[in-house]
Amino acid sequence: MTGLVYVLNGPNLNLLGTREPDIYGHDTLDDIAGRLEDRARELGLEIDMRQSNHEGHLVDWLHEAQAQGAKAVLLNAGAFTHSSIALYDAIKAVRTPVIEVHLSNPHTREEFRHHSFVGRAAKGTIAGFGATSYMLALEAAARF
Repeated sequence: MTGLVYVLNGPNLNLLGTREPDIYGHDTLDDIAGRLEDRARELGLEIDMRQSNHEGHLVDWLHEAQAQGAKAVLLNAGAFTHSSIALYDAIKAVRTPVIEVHLSNPHTREEFRHHSFVGRAAKGTIAGFGATSYMLALEAAARF
């Protein structure tokens, strides 16, 4: 395994910083990427951060992470968390450990957000700490 960690982000996460900042905070995805890259270097890791509003891209990138021998995948699937059996199947199909990441705590929000297909397949979940959720997930991935 290499020190490569994929950080995959799903729908609407390109709008971070402006979308419902009372829930998701003021950090943009670029802000988060910069902090992750800095910490990854300190840990001897490399980050490959991507975002798509299309479910199939996330599935393809999970497959690619395994093919590239990635150490781990940090996955914030956005709304696909609660609806995507395709992501569930893809996570189950790859050997690369996946850590589910959420900025907010889905269990304190609307009822439909309490169910996670991603979480049922992921190695673990980190949620509710805003942008710090990504950093905590990276720290966990470094220990694999």
